[in-house]
Amino acid sequence: MKKKILIITGLLLAAVLIILVFKQFNKKETAFTFDTVKVERGMISNVVTATGTIEAITTVDVGTQVSGIIQKIYVDFNDNVKEGQLLAKLDETNLREQLKQSQANQDQAQAQLNFQEATFNRLKALYEKQLIAQTDYDQALYNYENAKASLANAKSAVSRAKVNLDYATITSPIDGVVMNRAVEAGQTVAASFNTPTLFTIVNDLTQMEVQASVDEADIGKVEQNQRVEFTVDAYPDLKFEGSVSQVRLQPVVTNNVVTYVVILNAPNPEKKLMPGMTASATIFVEKKDNALTLSGKAIRFTPDQEYLAKTVSDLTGKNDMPDPSKGNLPSGVQPGQLPQMPVSGGVMPPSGTFPGSAEVDPKAKTVWVTDDKGGIRPVIVKLGIENGSKVEIASGLNEGDQVVIAMAGSKKKESTSGNNTGPRGPMPF
Repeated sequence: MKKKILIITGLLLAAVLIILVFKQFNKKETAFTFDTVKVERGMISNVVTATGTIEAITTVDVGTQVSGIIQKIYVDFNDNVKEGQLLAKLDETNLREQLKQSQANQDQAQAQLNFQEATFNRLKALYEKQLIAQTDYDQALYNYENAKASLANAKSAVSRAKVNLDYATITSPIDGVVMNRAVEAGQTVAASFNTPTLFTIVNDLTQMEVQASVDEADIGKVEQNQRVEFTVDAYPDLKFEGSVSQVRLQPVVTNNVVTYVVILNAPNPEKKLMPGMTASATIFVEKKDNALTLSGKAIRFTPDQEYLAKTVSDLTGKNDMPDPSKGNLPSGVQPGQLPQMPVSGGVMPPSGTFPGSAEVDPKAKTVWVTDDKGGIRPVIVKLGIENGSKVEIASGLNEGDQVVIAMAGSKKKESTSGNNTGPRGPMPF
């Protein structure tokens, strides 16, 4: 029985030994390939996009302050008008009758004043000789002053009736173009509670503006005089240019989304732009020509964790993870030379940082550059303009450097010894 147990135990140990030897001679190593892009020179810009509506710089709604019937209209849509030009005329019959009535009331008030003045002067002489009572004198004075007030009131009514008569003639307040005509001849307009709009006039269609809505996240980048390009649906192949003329402080809240109105100048010498068109605008907040540029994918690239561990081990000469907070950096290795490494929970720190690092320049990032040995090495770069798809390299790289944007790995077998032969010849794989 004991002999059987010893035989079984020996067989098990032999099997384990064979498995261990087989694994040792069949250890797999990952071979990596890298996708790279070149650092190139070119133009880079950072932009803010917005949509808005094209409007005329000055728009005037012409109305009437008196009620009446439109007797005649002298202009139509798209007519060019001058300041003071006749646009329309209301029926003046009622207004002229009101003027006549006011003038009659004025004449009556004037006659009453003349009578009261004569009466007062006569009683005043008698009062001075103490021939009449004080009460009679005071009554005469009151009647005289009251007649003067009545005359002033009658004169005001006459002036008001003349003004209303003038309002029956509708003229243009500015030089411009008639954009809208809201009435027809013979139509009755009532101005009892508000002023009805008869015409809409814009001053100059060769100078337009875009009232664009900019998101609150981008409004801090927008400033006056920044260059703008915009397109409209009517001319999809044309790009119109302008500039930022005003950033309005009043927020506009729609469905809990906060935007701000930014006014963009839009020269329109050919009069292709029309009020009400929807414009898609691009505001250039930053721009630089002949700059070193790099694909934004290179900034967001992080090597495989296995490759990272091997790179740090080769750089530091240690198998454990260097951590400046623990003071275990190897001699001659600076914190900025360390590549970004995974921390607990698999969360990666910001590019260009490492666990335990102190203050880090937000413009400093880590990129990976190919070396002469077929591998890659980390390089700390400082960024300039960033627009998502491309970044400007302010320092750290040279034109033509190959920077990694992606990597792929495949397993290959290798022997841990220099000779892959067994006791009886080559080991099979």
